Amino acid sequence: MSKIKITFPDGNIREYAAGITGLEIAQSISEGLMRNVLAAKVNGEVIDATRPIQQDAHIQLLTWNDKEGKSTFWHSSAHLLAEAIEALYPGTKFGIGPPIENGFYYDIELPEGKILSQENFEAIEQKMLELARTKSEYKRQEISKAEAIAYFKNKGDNYKLELLERLEDGSITFYTQGNFTDLCKGPHIPNTGFIKAVKIMNVAGAYWLGQTDRKQLTRVYAISFPKEKELKDYLTLLEEAKKRDHRKLGKELELFTFSERVGMGLPLWLPKGTLLRERLENFLRKAQIKAGYLPVVTPHIGSKKLYITSGHWEKYGKDSFQPIQTPEQEEFMLKPMNCPHHCEIYRSKPRSYKELPLRLAEFGTVYRYEQSGELHGLTRVRGFTQDDAHIFCRQDQVKDEFAKVIDLVLYVFKSLGFEDYTAQISLRDPENKQKYFGKDEDWERAENEIREVAQEKGLNTVIELGEAAFYGPKLDFMVKDALGRKWQLGTIQVDYQLPQRFDLEYIGADNQKHRPVMIHRAPFGSLERFIAVLTEHCAGNFPLWLAPEQVAVLPISEKYHEYAHQVVQTLQEQDIRGQIDERDEKVQRKIRDAEVKKIPYMLIIGEKEQTEGTVSVRRHGQGDLGSFTLSEFIKKFQQEAKV
Repeated sequence: MSKIKITFPDGNIREYAAGITGLEIAQSISEGLMRNVLAAKVNGEVIDATRPIQQDAHIQLLTWNDKEGKSTFWHSSAHLLAEAIEALYPGTKFGIGPPIENGFYYDIELPEGKILSQENFEAIEQKMLELARTKSEYKRQEISKAEAIAYFKNKGDNYKLELLERLEDGSITFYTQGNFTDLCKGPHIPNTGFIKAVKIMNVAGAYWLGQTDRKQLTRVYAISFPKEKELKDYLTLLEEAKKRDHRKLGKELELFTFSERVGMGLPLWLPKGTLLRERLENFLRKAQIKAGYLPVVTPHIGSKKLYITSGHWEKYGKDSFQPIQTPEQEEFMLKPMNCPHHCEIYRSKPRSYKELPLRLAEFGTVYRYEQSGELHGLTRVRGFTQDDAHIFCRQDQVKDEFAKVIDLVLYVFKSLGFEDYTAQISLRDPENKQKYFGKDEDWERAENEIREVAQEKGLNTVIELGEAAFYGPKLDFMVKDALGRKWQLGTIQVDYQLPQRFDLEYIGADNQKHRPVMIHRAPFGSLERFIAVLTEHCAGNFPLWLAPEQVAVLPISEKYHEYAHQVVQTLQEQDIRGQIDERDEKVQRKIRDAEVKKIPYMLIIGEKEQTEGTVSVRRHGQGDLGSFTLSEFIKKFQQEAKV
């Protein structure tokens, strides 16, 4: 029997008989590992752990702790969901059932007269667990197109027949577990017994293949786990997430609102939210001035020709709002991004190498079309403001400038309490280069520059193929919030393409024309999304320097309003935002309301305080801190509010 060499992630190499499976390799290492292996990554491709390996290969055995392992687990769970639904609702037709970031879904068409609601969830869950306990294997079968068509015609599953139309004969596979067979390329876990806990989360309407002119199916969302405790922990996390939901807190704290008359996905910032937003802007402006950025302002619209030149129209035209026509038949667009405008500012006069790097910064509001069903609070909107800057530099300055931007991003994260993050190096998809503009050598240079700087900075990095922008690779910061959820906040991009498309030049020390390199950067990403994530991260308890309401002054009766006004006046002179609660309510009610509003400090004022010229201080979430003179309190406040 021929032997093959298997290379493990640590570089260790072992010999096995050809035809061995990932599961058998796991067993050769330990029984414990075998019980936890969900799939295998062989030469970069995730496959069933039960599929034979015939040639020398690099292998990674995937478990629940791996992203691809979870994805495989949830994909298999989607098939189990479909089997349970078919058992409970014979005649159901099935669309697609992919894994998603948290769990999976399946699009289905129920038999006529049947509907799914929350009342049906438990029955489906119990059926899934009953089927899971049979430990049915997920069996892969290569099948001809004719046989596949015949199977689904006989079953009457028109959605699968439509999917088959797009597939080439010789590339079609079925997967069967128990009594359910599906059209699927896999991979899947070894058997259903790995699935120990399931929860149907909700149902929603979904147009077939996302096309609004097609039939609306029922989309069943669910999640599953290999242990019951993990499901309980997840549901607890969801309850905490509901409390922290920025849409809920945004309403309670009076930060922002939406209006159907204004338009979906277009947030209206209320006074307190505007104060919060302005503080963030001023914080970054101050840091940018120190770093040598120059402020610019560009219009909210631009000629369609501008975005044709940049390439954005070709790549993203479908995601933009439709062009606006003037009476002279000119075509303009709502600005979907700021970089083409900044290129034109660079071109506004001849440039010398002595001017570079030229760092142009703008809090620029942009507009992008999102389907109404995709809109979500401040995280998915149609109008948002980017803390955008573009650095035009010489080739020999790229790495140094990129490193300085990393420092700025990390300063922002540290100042706002984001301490757990990963730097994602987002590269071009080598198998689909038509998605991108530019020469291979430019891409290789840019990708190597990002890798080298990230390594020199000691960042914890992961590499994602296919996540680059169409004009260049990126360093995206994936931040974990207080609940352990990952968010993409902050991006830095190296771009050799737009300077060429806009014919940007500078005169070098050799008195010859040269092409600058462009670095795109946005530490916040967008203010809307950043504020949403920050709100949920800190549960609305913003850092003291950022809180829109910093101090609530609470007189215990009308007799002390005059002194309360004096206190607020003194606070405002020190740039401390204070408001008086003059309502005819008991002070305990005022304290409770201030706590609900998450106001950091409460100053209670009564006869003793007025007589002695002091304030009684309470801290949100901490309680009574005792009596302070006003100057003592201001000193304490300013020390705590330092950024």
